[in-house]
Amino acid sequence: MPDRPGAPVPARPRPVRRGPVYRGLPRPVRVAAWLAISAILGMVIGATFPDALRALGATAALAPGRLAWYGVRATGFLAYFAIAGSVIYGLLLSTKLLDAIAHRPISFALHKDLALVGLALSGLHGLLLLGDHTYAFTLVAIAIPFASPYAPAAVATGQLAFYVVAIVTGSFHVRRRIGQRAWRLIHYLTFLGFAGVTAHGITSGSDTAASWATWAYLVPVAAVVFLFVYRVVTGVAERRAGTGPGLVPSGRPDMAGRPATPRPIAMATPRTGLTRPVAEPSGERNL
Repeated sequence: MPDRPGAPVPARPRPVRRGPVYRGLPRPVRVAAWLAISAILGMVIGATFPDALRALGATAALAPGRLAWYGVRATGFLAYFAIAGSVIYGLLLSTKLLDAIAHRPISFALHKDLALVGLALSGLHGLLLLGDHTYAFTLVAIAIPFASPYAPAAVATGQLAFYVVAIVTGSFHVRRRIGQRAWRLIHYLTFLGFAGVTAHGITSGSDTAASWATWAYLVPVAAVVFLFVYRVVTGVAERRAGTGPGLVPSGRPDMAGRPATPRPIAMATPRTGLTRPVAEPSGERNL
């Protein structure tokens, strides 16, 4: 109750709605997971490395020019996996499915780093074509779409997708200058870039017909489509309900876990009756 009649009643802060809170995996689970991953990697490397080393030695002795071709294929798939992983991780962040098991700023950093790795591997993938003597690739043919001597349309799809991924990746470093809204709009280009690199790999890759290559493309595409549909459905449901996990009074926090800037509300001063803006409490960070 106010102290005297006519005194303003301060506005009550709206309750903070948060999504899953990071708790971390139990230590035994983390130890068991790292041991399992190490064992699997050890078995894969132990089973394939000796044969791969012998095959590379024989290729270097008989056809040195083929080494560049193998490098082009290997870096192409590695770049695709890194870009696909970044897209999948970004969707997991936007759906908040990782919040209960992963710290949001760390997840955001991994999402950004995967995009940088994918971009670097894509550039190396293109530069290695200079060492392949099957086709006369030049820097101009590598950099300019439709200038490729091999499958110009398919290669141009990959080149354009590379530039799209470069724009999205670069937006991470200018996000504070361009603002959160512009950054999110640029981020929608991620799906265009992912579709482009997938189409490039399928239409121009020499391993597309292999069963392992089919699964290499099918699994990431299925994951991206599923998470995208899930994100759209949950977003529509949240809008209709007017609520949603992770909402704070001033709006949704960004992907790095920082709440949006508080909106000012008007409160009357006791003596003058004039209004002054008061920052609405934003609640705790949703990490």
